[in-house]
Amino acid sequence: MPKVAMDVETTVEPARVRAALLDFSPRRPQIWPGITPGLYEVYSVEETTAEIKEGTKAPGMTVWAKERYDWSDPYTVRWTVQESNFCAPGSYVQATVTPRDGGGSRVHIEWNRTPTSFSGRVAAFLIKATKGKPVAASFKKAMDKLERDPGQSL
Repeated sequence: MPKVAMDVETTVEPARVRAALLDFSPRRPQIWPGITPGLYEVYSVEETTAEIKEGTKAPGMTVWAKERYDWSDPYTVRWTVQESNFCAPGSYVQATVTPRDGGGSRVHIEWNRTPTSFSGRVAAFLIKATKGKPVAASFKKAMDKLERDPGQSL
């Protein structure tokens, strides 16, 4: 299972980062640039879990996963694959959000996906070879949006 860890720093406060991670409203694809609106579906949202389908369309490739989100830990949000067209069930991503000295947040992202298709193998190779740069860049884009619009409610 390819596993990559990376850190993203932002001026966005931890509560707001967590709120963005847990925003399962129709706005989610606007917050998170890697989610294609037509591939986003909410099945259920409970007190500390949710069942969500998310995916991305790119030229020549569409990948999606039905994920189980768990935020029972006050600092960590983990989403685990239940079903997917590119990676194995049990594969996961988790984000641990902690306060940063001087304000803002440090987000430690652990990307742990086992590819099951050609698209999945290509994505996993690129993510591992670049030490997670595409994942970190996508996360940073979302944080940049929140930094530019500090009044945006989540």
